[in-house]
Amino acid sequence: MEYLELLLKSIFIENMVFTYFLGMCSYLAVSKKVSTAVGLGVAVIFVLAITMPLNWLLDQYLLQDGALAWLGPEYAEYDLSFLTFILFIATIATMVQLVEIIVEKFSPSLYNSLGIFLPLIAVNCAILGGSLFMQQKEFPTIGHATVYGVGSGIGWFLAILAIAAIREKIRYSNVPPALRGLGITFIITGLMAIGFNSFGGMLTGGDGEAKKEEKKTAVVKVEKTETLAVNTNTKSVN
Repeated sequence: MEYLELLLKSIFIENMVFTYFLGMCSYLAVSKKVSTAVGLGVAVIFVLAITMPLNWLLDQYLLQDGALAWLGPEYAEYDLSFLTFILFIATIATMVQLVEIIVEKFSPSLYNSLGIFLPLIAVNCAILGGSLFMQQKEFPTIGHATVYGVGSGIGWFLAILAIAAIREKIRYSNVPPALRGLGITFIITGLMAIGFNSFGGMLTGGDGEAKKEEKKTAVVKVEKTETLAVNTNTKSVN
């Protein structure tokens, strides 16, 4: 249940595009056709699913303060956190190169359609942002990091797939000339972001009720304490 909640949260509530607005360059440039959007979205899912657990391992056993203790007590004081960006980007670039080779081998047409945006996944801020969020959230196991990576990739995939489908449809719509192109795309993206934000209560509704009950219990305890104090003071005066 914990993994399912994390997966749904990373897809809908903490969507990389609609919540953090990361990866917008590729999102806007490659979303003109559904076919190319699907190809890039699948590539992003693959890269996030591979790089997130790898970067988790790097963070746990190399980058954190004291992470080198497994090499011996003399290494426990070393802090290599300043290498976080370099190593995370190196891991991402390696996986993107692997994806590029696979796509070029098995789907040359998709490779040509994606063009420069396929290798640019290496500098896609959604990919690096996912790893940095993973580090910030301090996931306890590699399983949590993997689920978060897959969920973040699926969320980005759904975002670019939805906008690509809409952009294909609005080609035949009577859009005002001033809003054609990126103008109407930004407006649609904003409306979709509002829609995705509505999922915010999907996994927090129960927590909200629990917090309300805790507040009520705390208020009752305070009132009882105050009443007891007043009665005590009254008796002492008498």
